[in-house]
Amino acid sequence: MSPNIDLENGIGLDMRLITKRFPGVLAADQVNFSVRKGEVHGLLGENGAGKTTLMSILCGLYMPDDGEIFLGTERNAVEKVNIGSPREAIQLGIGMVHQHFRLVQSHTVAENCILGLSDKSIIINHTEIANRIAAIGERYQMHIEPDSYVWQLSIGEQQRVEILKMLYRNADVLILDEPTAVLTPQESQALGITLRAMAKEGKAVVFISHKLDEIMEITDRVTVLRNGCNVKTVETAETDKEKLANLMVGRNVVFSVERPSFKARNPVLEVDGVTAQNDKGVDAVSNVTFSVKGGEILGVAGVSGNGQQELAEVITGLRRSTEGTVKVGGINLTNRTPDKFIFNGVGHIPGDRIGVGLAGNLSVSDNLIMKAFRGGVVSRGIFLRNEAVRDYSDRLINDFDVDTPDRNTPVRNLSGGNQQKAILAREIMARTEQGTRDNGLLVAVQPTRGLDVGATEVVRRLLLTQCEQGDAILLISDDLDEILSISTNIAVMFSGKIMGIVDGDKADISEIGIMMAGGDKSAL
Repeated sequence: MSPNIDLENGIGLDMRLITKRFPGVLAADQVNFSVRKGEVHGLLGENGAGKTTLMSILCGLYMPDDGEIFLGTERNAVEKVNIGSPREAIQLGIGMVHQHFRLVQSHTVAENCILGLSDKSIIINHTEIANRIAAIGERYQMHIEPDSYVWQLSIGEQQRVEILKMLYRNADVLILDEPTAVLTPQESQALGITLRAMAKEGKAVVFISHKLDEIMEITDRVTVLRNGCNVKTVETAETDKEKLANLMVGRNVVFSVERPSFKARNPVLEVDGVTAQNDKGVDAVSNVTFSVKGGEILGVAGVSGNGQQELAEVITGLRRSTEGTVKVGGINLTNRTPDKFIFNGVGHIPGDRIGVGLAGNLSVSDNLIMKAFRGGVVSRGIFLRNEAVRDYSDRLINDFDVDTPDRNTPVRNLSGGNQQKAILAREIMARTEQGTRDNGLLVAVQPTRGLDVGATEVVRRLLLTQCEQGDAILLISDDLDEILSISTNIAVMFSGKIMGIVDGDKADISEIGIMMAGGDKSAL
């Protein structure tokens, strides 16, 4: 448990009666949120509970409709501030790593780190900036090449850039939204120690996470929001995971799910000696070999950026391999187009549900039929049948419990959990409707990333249901707890290679953590 708070440090941040309305939505309803200097304060709530809205107000991205914000000063006085822009927030010493990144894709890591900073000098010392970023990355074990362009980086690597950007700016109020999603267990533990060290220096740290074990381990106090309102602020030492989850969703949440008992079936996915390059033309996947049988969940663990994304793209037809073969249901699909993979029963839950998995400006209905229109389910020839589209989308919305005002709502307006359920509905039912159930393969990349405990429970149960029905599931996740909880077998990737494959029932978290860092399983 984290160290006791020095109450003499005073208030670092005090948000009082904050209210924010969007068309048709009361996102924050008279919310009070106070963080002391010298504490790590957890902020919990379901997706859509108001956490991101509250922090976006603090960072100057939104203006509150009502309420006041106070910041502690060096002399322990508390002064009211008006934050009219992100630049003003930076000048006031507020830094945040957002769940949805605020990065310029066409700029380098270094350029993103200095955007918005004021400097009297008109000459930018690129070497000095790059060296400082590299030093910060080295200190916090977040190694990123400062001259790399953001568009070349994986989602996990982009999140590391956001963390580096905040650390580069020496913020006094530090807001971290899901900061450990791309770290190994050892690195997560190290980050927790770093955050507590920052707090000990008098900084006010806001830690947003859906991993309740981390909340219990790292934070001093926790505030829970639900439906835009305060539920409760509690001392971490006086609560537990079950109580916090109940406060978040208003019901008991089942944390442990029964791992499926593996029944030997024929291999559905066979990957043999696959090598593939990343966008920089460098080998990102190197001589990878494994298979996934029907009814099996093979979890791929590893720090993001070690070839998992490229591997998933090769297996779904989105990236060409330079060597090796990929077979699905015994059919060689190596370097075939994505529609060939779809036709042969491959479903894909991409790691970036907003940028890749969904067309945000299109309706829920349009997104649900994206893989059904070819098979005649909702079409006749090249023409869509409106009645069939309506019935099909309504059935998926109902069967997968997608919470949406109606089928015509733009999918971008849904919460993260409901967006993910829409993707699952589309990917699962597309194979069912096309009669490819026997050879079903579901490639799930970060399926619960950024979701609250309630939505995470639903998504994992959907994956387990598909496994029980005979699908082969390749689960690629940065969340090691997720990998350990539902995987039949676990493959660990490091630097594009498979370091080892272990039985899910016998997996040891320390052993996996060492392999994630490049250690040799055979030497353990």
